Amino acid sequence: MFRRKQRQSGSLEQRIRDALGNPGWLQGIRIRDGGVVTLVLDGDPDDLAASETRRIEAEARAMNVDGVSDVRAMLTAERAPGSTPPTSQPPHPSPPKPGHRRVSKGARLSDEALSQGQPGENQTDRIPGISRILVVASAKGGVGKSTVAVNLAAAFAKLGLKTGLLDADIYGPSAPTMLGTTDASPETDANGKLIPVEAHGIRSLSIGYLSDPDAPMIWRGPIVMSAITQMLNDAAWGTPDDPLDLLIIDTPPGTGDAQLAIAQKIPVTAALLVTTPQEVALSDVRRGAAMFAKTAVPVLGIVETMSWFEDPAGNRHHLMGEGGGQKIAEALGLPLLGQLPILNDIREGGDTGRPAAIGDGPAAALFHELSKSVALNLDSLQTKAPPKIIFED
Repeated sequence: MFRRKQRQSGSLEQRIRDALGNPGWLQGIRIRDGGVVTLVLDGDPDDLAASETRRIEAEARAMNVDGVSDVRAMLTAERAPGSTPPTSQPPHPSPPKPGHRRVSKGARLSDEALSQGQPGENQTDRIPGISRILVVASAKGGVGKSTVAVNLAAAFAKLGLKTGLLDADIYGPSAPTMLGTTDASPETDANGKLIPVEAHGIRSLSIGYLSDPDAPMIWRGPIVMSAITQMLNDAAWGTPDDPLDLLIIDTPPGTGDAQLAIAQKIPVTAALLVTTPQEVALSDVRRGAAMFAKTAVPVLGIVETMSWFEDPAGNRHHLMGEGGGQKIAEALGLPLLGQLPILNDIREGGDTGRPAAIGDGPAAALFHELSKSVALNLDSLQTKAPPKIIFED
């Protein structure tokens, strides 16, 4: 379907240096048997947050090199001789109490946990009845991810594609409201498989169809993943002779166990990252991109929502910041596939259960163009390697 990592020439150390851009802050590379790599990086003792970001991004870039099975990055944080410490320093923390130890920043995963992030050995190339799977993700909530997922599905259905939508946000399912199907009750076929609810040409499943809308979902991770896989595998999305052209998965926000399990255990064709222009959302997008790089899922590109508001006089007001989507796309080496302004049609469509993409106005045109860009990039995965995520300071 697509290649996990590009084959590259040269020694493994040189390929890693090339992937990192051979920066001055790379002190050394140690390689052990089996492709286990240790990176030694210069850290900034005056900016621990930036140093930690550098470490995470270096690990993600090195992990994407063919021949690397695991990566550890070590930070050194020695101030150069003769350098002047910063004039403004945070208060020095008090020493720990007797018998206590201070916990350092930089939480790390065990070898077992890291291995769970790699593509599973039992992962199949395709689920019967589903041709391709597109994950719409954001590492932050409230950026319009579900709006993009629902309207993309509607746009593809409008183009005549057999389209499905799996609402995998167990704790906050919004697809039933956005599709106008809150009163729907899925049935099962003769084989006991769930029959997706159809609306606007979209076949959809959501935990919102199967639970009391007023009852809080207090499930833990394993139960959440069990519910997602059951809605995916035990549903009549299509048949081998008449498969679904595309299944869009609206993922929960964040990069927790549910998102990791989706990337690892489901044969995802590609992912789409959604963000707003503001900096607080962009930092989370970088974490989401790093997660997909770790799990070898191609990322098609970035979609920026709430890009601007246009007043009746035609003046644009960038309420959420300006240029953030383009900035993060360039930093990650990914295309910016679309910018969606704040439009009443989009908001109203989600509230009334008629996605804006099924109409004929400016909002529908935007989602139509976005669906074409996504379709072209999905098709390109069959003939060339997907865009490779890069991380830069």
